[in-house]
Amino acid sequence: MKKQRRVQMAQEMREAAAGGGPEEQQLANEMADAFLSDILPENVFSSPKAGAGMWASQIRVVDMGISGGQPSTLFKLPLEQNEAAVSLCLIRWAAHGEHGVTHLVVGVAKDMILSPRSCTEGSLHVYKVYNIGKLELVHKTPVDEYPGALAAFNGRLVAGVGRMLRLYDIGRRKLLRKCENRHIPNLIIDIKATRQRIFVSDVQESVFCVKYKRRENQLIIFADDTNPRWITNTCILDYDSIAMSDKFGNIAIMRLPQSVTDDVDEDPTGNKALWDRGLLNGASQKGDVVVNFHVGETVTSLQRATLIPGGSEALLYATISGSLGVLLPFTSREDHDFFQHLEMHMRSENSPICGRDHLSFRSYYYPVKNVIDGDLCEQFNSLEPAKQKAIAGDLERTPAEVSKKLEDIRTRYAF
Repeated sequence: MKKQRRVQMAQEMREAAAGGGPEEQQLANEMADAFLSDILPENVFSSPKAGAGMWASQIRVVDMGISGGQPSTLFKLPLEQNEAAVSLCLIRWAAHGEHGVTHLVVGVAKDMILSPRSCTEGSLHVYKVYNIGKLELVHKTPVDEYPGALAAFNGRLVAGVGRMLRLYDIGRRKLLRKCENRHIPNLIIDIKATRQRIFVSDVQESVFCVKYKRRENQLIIFADDTNPRWITNTCILDYDSIAMSDKFGNIAIMRLPQSVTDDVDEDPTGNKALWDRGLLNGASQKGDVVVNFHVGETVTSLQRATLIPGGSEALLYATISGSLGVLLPFTSREDHDFFQHLEMHMRSENSPICGRDHLSFRSYYYPVKNVIDGDLCEQFNSLEPAKQKAIAGDLERTPAEVSKKLEDIRTRYAF
């Protein structure tokens, strides 16, 4: 396959110079011949870039060596040519009872093209997981669109197939489709489930809250967000709250108000009256955005984590450039008021060197809400002693006490 790609690239060089003069064509032929005859070490120059729709994927089981050893690969399973693994989840099927083994479900797209997103065939591969880390293929289930997201839900599988949300159960020869919802606007890229609720993320229309009604066997959207967001990842905080990040570097937390009920009905005929079609052409109920913060980089991962033994839980995020950040919850009103006033003083006393207003940066897309910038507060220790003393005096503290307060909140959660 690599040799075919090199031949194709050499032919493209010749075709690009076909409309030029004889000298240009001769130079292109020499470059193409040199490209074909030259063998470059892949560990230095990497492999030739694959063409559109050409993929290679493999499933790797890794022992991370948490007990003190080195990470090691336990099992590798390459997929067929041009099959791209795009989603996966672990699940223990309710149909197998308490003694059922864990299965791995992998969403696979064949001949996938990223822009515009398309694939010739999608499938869901089910593997049995053994204690030694080995995987055994159980069966493959074809699907008609891109399987962008998978999640376990009460012993069943919830899958995002294109813009369709589907509920699957295990079968002997393939997965059995139980029900589906076709009301997600564009493309499902993330699914999180807790108890009877499912949080479904659309690629550009934020998060939808879905309830599975067991008696009617229906997946019904009962609430959504008021703002469009190009979601990259989500993390459930509690039964009513979910943290989400988008492609433009924002982190937000949406919380369902106490007045929201998930016991709603859906008109199966689709003949709703105009005044019954919900708010803003969406769900009839809306979640409240309680947190907004602009990080400045595309956030690729969100996780709840405890970073130190015995420490409190925090929300950890990672960005596309490799940086890590932590969002810490305040446990007392006193701490919140202290850092809020410290941030206010730091905005006025230590403005950015490029002259940009700090508040407008953190509110680039949405007004910053209920988040205090710890990076800005940490710059207190780098100020001149006179400024430190002035700020600490306004806070009715000494500079040493302010520094101690900053250190305490770090050691309580992270480092």
